[in-house]
Amino acid sequence: MDTTKQHQTKKQATVPLQAKKHQIAFAVRAWWMIIIRNRNYFQPLVAIFVTFLLIATINFTGKKNNIQSSEAYPKENMQASDDSDLETHQKNSSDSPSRCDFFSGKWVFDNISYPLYSSQCSYISDQVACDRYGRKDSKYQNWRWQPHHCDLPRFNATALLEMLRGKRIVYVGDSLNRNQWVSMVCLVESSIPDSQKSLDWSGQDGALITFKAKEYDASIQFYWAPLLVESNSDHPFNHRLPDRIVRIQAIEKHARYWTDADILVFNSYLWWRRTTMKLLWGSLDSSDAIYKEVEMLRSYEMALKTWSDWLEFHVDRSKTQLFFASLSPTHLWNYEWISGGEGNCYNETEPLTREGHWGGGSDARMMRLVEAAIEGLGRRGVKVQVLNITQMSEYRKEAHPTIYKKHYGTVTEEQLSNPVSYADCIHWCLPGVPDAWNEILYALLLNTSSSFSSPSMKIT
Repeated sequence: MDTTKQHQTKKQATVPLQAKKHQIAFAVRAWWMIIIRNRNYFQPLVAIFVTFLLIATINFTGKKNNIQSSEAYPKENMQASDDSDLETHQKNSSDSPSRCDFFSGKWVFDNISYPLYSSQCSYISDQVACDRYGRKDSKYQNWRWQPHHCDLPRFNATALLEMLRGKRIVYVGDSLNRNQWVSMVCLVESSIPDSQKSLDWSGQDGALITFKAKEYDASIQFYWAPLLVESNSDHPFNHRLPDRIVRIQAIEKHARYWTDADILVFNSYLWWRRTTMKLLWGSLDSSDAIYKEVEMLRSYEMALKTWSDWLEFHVDRSKTQLFFASLSPTHLWNYEWISGGEGNCYNETEPLTREGHWGGGSDARMMRLVEAAIEGLGRRGVKVQVLNITQMSEYRKEAHPTIYKKHYGTVTEEQLSNPVSYADCIHWCLPGVPDAWNEILYALLLNTSSSFSSPSMKIT
């Protein structure tokens, strides 16, 4: 509305109100003179009159404000403002990255932009090099994760390396976390000249693998600790033992290799999947050590306490960013998606499309224990973000190596005649699903240096 017209409208509304105010004031003075002259007679009525006067004044003031508001700001302008605010709110609620749940979405086929790197990446280990070991269908490489209410930023290797300049990112955990580490190395290595990158093994028995981008002085590392705490399965190569023993209160042997890391990405799940765990108090070599069989969930909870206590007292809260990857699902039983099925992920070529599919190999109880541990750390001032990869990965039944990998044991004739019997439905082919996990990690790291941040994620 034109400013002059607004002023005229306001003035027209105000003039008669001022006249009414003078009339009321005159009436009040007249009544007051009558009361003073006849105070003995009117004394009982004074209280009633004062009360009436206060009510009238309040009512008059309210009407005055209402008249001025409605005249100065016409209804059509008020409605337009409300609609605009609503539109802005809806846009912020659905499109703003600050409010987006990166982990809620669907897989979209995209053979233009994906895969993000070649299947010939030399760092892909034989365990997940499906192309190298004869897998003919490559469609599993062409699926892009699309969050429901926003877009993931396009992965930029140079931008990530700049974020990592002079820093260390360490993936700590089992072979699924190594799967993700290899993915990250392949995502960045093609942007680095051969002379400016290296790969080294160090630590006890080679438990720490370091990819180094020399120009950036950046390290992308993996540390083998499948149970997070110490165990008799800590050797990175010779860990398939029939009797698994866990030192439930000991973590220092591992932690000294990642104490000063700038970014830590933890996981631990599959190695706990048995009914009970044999826990140890004392040394593995001690003759007087105490052993006890403890139910799995309770054992896992105890290990998470040891892990979280270490973080509380040793992590540099001003420096280190912490992440915990939720469980990576398996696809061991195809009756979960085919009625009457008797196989597994072998020969699968398409993702599941039924939203909310949850496989029998994914134990939500364990993830709730992780969630509780992370919430407890939060109350103690230690922030850990969840990489909630479970649901998004549940749909990808076709993306496992199955038989297309290096087999370290002898494959028998009987197994060869029945590929389902030895198909790997646990790990993930590369390029593939772990690339999406790293795309989300990249988005979260990017958010820490911008004006928005991803909301806290519930694991289940």
